[in-house]
Amino acid sequence: MSSYSYSFLGIFLVFGLAIAIIQIVGMWKVFEKAKQPGWAAIIPFYNFYIMLKIVGKPGWWLVLCLIPYVNMIWIIWTYNMLSKSFGKDEGFTVGLVLLGIVFFPILGFGDARYIGPYGDPVAFKAAQNPDFDFDKPATA
Repeated sequence: MSSYSYSFLGIFLVFGLAIAIIQIVGMWKVFEKAKQPGWAAIIPFYNFYIMLKIVGKPGWWLVLCLIPYVNMIWIIWTYNMLSKSFGKDEGFTVGLVLLGIVFFPILGFGDARYIGPYGDPVAFKAAQNPDFDFDKPATA
């Protein structure tokens, strides 16, 4: 290999590490805002388990996130519930999915507050009820 290849490899490695650190720090702050341990952001699979706890979903959803192609749907759905849990809309979900390196730090360091699993705990609990009627408004 030439010295040019080594320098390119070094720049690529530094850039990749910088992106990983920004992502981890942003997720760390998101976890802390949701009253979860921030260090969980650095442990693979466990960080997604904690994210499922933040959005109010059971831990067995992690298994669904390990199935190829199905995992894309579940991860996007979880990101949507995460943005709703912090009072954000679907546009923020698109940002989390496509530009997580930017939107996780915005969520972690910005003025967003954790308002409960999936945004409104009463409506979320009602939606998990098997007799839930989507035509009726959720009540306490």
